[in-house]
Amino acid sequence: MSRIGKQPVPIPDKVQVTIDGSAVTVKGPKGELYHKFPVDMMIKQEDNQVIVTRPTDQRHHRALHGMTRALIANMVPGVSEGFEKVLTIEGVGYRAEMEGKTLVMHVGFSHPVPVEPPQDVTFVVEERGRLVRIQGIDKQVVGELAANIRKLRPPEPYKGKGVHYQGEYVRRKAGKAGKVG
Repeated sequence: MSRIGKQPVPIPDKVQVTIDGSAVTVKGPKGELYHKFPVDMMIKQEDNQVIVTRPTDQRHHRALHGMTRALIANMVPGVSEGFEKVLTIEGVGYRAEMEGKTLVMHVGFSHPVPVEPPQDVTFVVEERGRLVRIQGIDKQVVGELAANIRKLRPPEPYKGKGVHYQGEYVRRKAGKAGKVG
């Protein structure tokens, strides 16, 4: 049995879960998330917990079991506390700024790169445009958006210029071997 799938998902007091067959709606103070899961997975709510079970022990059902439980477990803290990814921008002239709700990145191109936020996602720019916080209720959307922004100018190993996650270790390389001084 799936070690992750068999664990129940606790529901805090301020979160409300509605199960309609294979569709789950989670409402909380930050917003509302809806997801339709595979019909094979049996989802039920008991004593402020969501329990996911599977019909058989087939490989396909085992994979869906853990994934279904993990997605529900990400929905609950998303609507109660929210998720956040922090990106750091390094490099001479590299910065980010807000124009309304749009994030505008200046990362060494001949033009600024605008990034439109999806629904329920906000950007916060701090430290003179060197720190970007991406906040939202859907963990997948926040993580994917952070990865796409990082992909605009990934950190390069020689000078460390680029966009990277806060706390990410960028392995540095030495420059030319023949250079003296």
